[in-house]
Amino acid sequence: MTQPFSIDLRKRVVDFVEQGNSRRSAAGHFAVSVSFVIDLLRHLKENGSLEPLPCGGTKEGKLAPHHDTILRRVKEKPDITLAELASEIESRGTKVHPSSISRFLCSKNS
Repeated sequence: MTQPFSIDLRKRVVDFVEQGNSRRSAAGHFAVSVSFVIDLLRHLKENGSLEPLPCGGTKEGKLAPHHDTILRRVKEKPDITLAELASEIESRGTKVHPSSISRFLCSKNS
């Protein structure tokens, strides 16, 4: 996984644009994408910070809170379909595709 650009580089990009250069020229000068420069300046304006946003998402996924329920239902009714499980989970407020349940169950059996 790639690392966020350093604070030093972020500051130099901002300074370059604040000196009157365009965002596109800043991207070319520092060998970064135009979208990075645009997003950086937007983030600075909105938050007053050059700190990068956190990378990655949650490790658990949206099925984690339903772990016990899913395993209990499979144990109670071994022939329950993935669609039935998805419907039961949706009735609890979490919309999920049956294939996600399949991957979830496979990961628990590994």
